[in-house]
Amino acid sequence: MKRQTSNLWTVFAMPGLIALLGALGLFAALLGDGGWDALAWVGLGLSAWYGLRGFFR
Repeated sequence: MKRQTSNLWTVFAMPGLIALLGALGLFAALLGDGGWDALAWVGLGLSAWYGLRGFFR
């Protein structure tokens, strides 16, 4: 049986993406109204969806 190795990138890629989307969404929410609000909803919504999708598999 071959043991599968994992490197740092494969372990932390998805949590890093979730953190980046959340941070960008929060930053966009602080910047203003209109288009910034839409960007904040997208950033925070995608980070929540990626974070919760493991529970629904």
